[in-house]
Amino acid sequence: MSEAAYKYFLTYSGVRMPLKLVEPLEAAELGNRNTYFRVTHDPAGRVATVEKMVYGEVELSHQYAYRDDGTLAYARIELGDELTEVDCDETGAPIRS
Repeated sequence: MSEAAYKYFLTYSGVRMPLKLVEPLEAAELGNRNTYFRVTHDPAGRVATVEKMVYGEVELSHQYAYRDDGTLAYARIELGDELTEVDCDETGAPIRS
């Protein structure tokens, strides 16, 4: 992914997926930051990936897939060596097994 495709944020709010990114950052501001989030969007403008960057490395990654109606269908979450895959119901809420 080219750097131009990323949007940058200081943090996120809430606990529901997809994460709600807040406090946008310009690329020029990243040099002074140890931690930030970089985000891509799908063609419909929805959050497609969220990566938490810590000292230049991806520490946490979320990847999202949506239904045609825009609700969240699936999330893939990677934290270190841990991988969690989450299917979502018709409202976008995680399905608990």
